[in-house]
Amino acid sequence: QVQLVESGGGSVQAGGALQLSCTFTGNINIRGTSSRYNMGWFRQAPGQDKEREGVAAVDSDGRPSYADSVKGRFTVSQDAAKNVMYLQMNNLRPEDTAMYYCAAGGRCTGNFCYRVLTRPTNTWGQGTQVTVSS
Repeated sequence: QVQLVESGGGSVQAGGALQLSCTFTGNINIRGTSSRYNMGWFRQAPGQDKEREGVAAVDSDGRPSYADSVKGRFTVSQDAAKNVMYLQMNNLRPEDTAMYYCAAGGRCTGNFCYRVLTRPTNTWGQGTQVTVSS
């Protein structure tokens, strides 16, 4: 089973940029199959009533998908040779402030694979905090 460790969070002013990294150990393919995990990022803003929000994913066919809230500003990429996944975040806004989690889940292909990353049955990292001030 894959294990995930995030890094790269921090505090920036609005309009700034950060790059998150997710190092994963284990096989990029789902055990017993030739399919790659659907991997990506979700976030959870501070506050007890805040839901987890899928942000971006690289699906099992290697194609990216994004939430509308980050499209055009965030870029997800994966270096399978180095076992690292990245989230480049540009033009950050205060509403991007959240704990960001790297996640890996079952096979998924298509434009909405970022949405399923929040499932509790997926593998998650420990999270990295991103704070954007106005």
